[in-house]
Amino acid sequence: MRYAKVFVEAIGYELPPVVVTSAELEARLASLYEALRIPAGQLEALTGIAERRWWDEGYPVSEGATAAARHALAGSAVRPKDLDVLIYAGICRELFEPATACRVAAGVGVSPDAAVYDLSNACLGVLNGMIDVANRIELGQIRAGMVVSCESAREINDIMIERMLQSKSMDTFKYSLATLTGGSGAAAVILTDGSFSAEGRRRLLGGVTQTAPEFHELCRWGIEAIRPLGFRQFMSTDSVGVLRHGVELGQRTWAAFLRKLGWVKDQVDRYICHQVGAGHRDTILELLGIDADRDFPTFPYLGNIGTVSLPLTAALAEDREFLRPGDRVAFLGIGSGLNCLMLGLEW
Repeated sequence: MRYAKVFVEAIGYELPPVVVTSAELEARLASLYEALRIPAGQLEALTGIAERRWWDEGYPVSEGATAAARHALAGSAVRPKDLDVLIYAGICRELFEPATACRVAAGVGVSPDAAVYDLSNACLGVLNGMIDVANRIELGQIRAGMVVSCESAREINDIMIERMLQSKSMDTFKYSLATLTGGSGAAAVILTDGSFSAEGRRRLLGGVTQTAPEFHELCRWGIEAIRPLGFRQFMSTDSVGVLRHGVELGQRTWAAFLRKLGWVKDQVDRYICHQVGAGHRDTILELLGIDADRDFPTFPYLGNIGTVSLPLTAALAEDREFLRPGDRVAFLGIGSGLNCLMLGLEW
C-alpha cells in the first residue's frame, strides 16, 4: 500500500495514575517463587520491565480512550464535527455490543454523519485502524478520521496471579509470565488529508502487512467456561514460540517493507516499535540490523500496552524531540495471530 495524501495530524495519549513495579508483582507471588525456587528479581531480569501503569480499579476503558481523543483534538486543528470516522481499536472492550467506539464518539461529540465502529486485531488494532482511515482518505471519501484505544492490564493480572498461586506449577508460571509485562494506557491518532494544517507534517507514505496464522495458538487472551457454571478470563503465552516465529515474520515483513517504500535500511532515521520487552527488542534490532540508538523504547517503565504501545511511544518520542521534522520513521508492529504490519512516515 502507498499513500500520497494522508497525514498523521496528531497523537494524543492518557497515562494511568497507578505505578506498579515488577518487585510489587513478585511480592504478591512470594509463595510461588519459594515453592519453585525462583530468585527475586527474575521478572525484571527476564523482561527488562521495571514498572508499568494501571488504571484505578473499575475504570472504564471508554473514559481513557475519550481522554486521549480530547488530547489529540486539542493538539490539532480538527474539531469533533470534522471527524468522518471514529474507530475504537483496543483489545479491551466494555461490552460485546454496542461497539465501545459508540461511547467514545458520544463523549467526543462527533457528527451524526460519522462512521463509528470497533476494529480488532490483537496488538495491531490501532495500526490497522490507521490503514482503514488512510484508505478512505486516499480514495477521497473523507477528510479526517480518528483511531482510539485504551488498554487495561489490572484485571487479567489479578486473575492470572491468583491462578499461579493456586497451581504453583512451573508450566503455569511460564505461560503466564507475559501477562505480568502488561501495562495500561490510552492513545488516539487523528489522520487527515492535510487540508487542516499548512505544516504538511507526519506524512504516511505506505506500508506492508504479512501474516503467519498457523501460529494463532501461541498467544491467547479470552474467556473460558468453568464447571459447574460460569466463565473466567485467561491468558496464555508461549513466549519462546512467539519470539522465534515472530522474529521470522518480522524479517519477512521488513524485507517487503523496504521494497514497497523503495528504501534501504540506512535511509530510516528513527524506529518506533511495538513494546514487548528487552528480549524481543534486542533480538529484532540485531536481526534487522537496526542501531539501538535509532529506536525509542518505553517498555522499561510502561510495559506492553497492547494496541496503545506503538502510538503512545511515538507521541512520547516526539515530545522528547527524538522524532524531528523530516525524519524517515518506521512503525514496526506485530501482534498475536501472528500478524505483522509496518508503516513508513516522513515526520
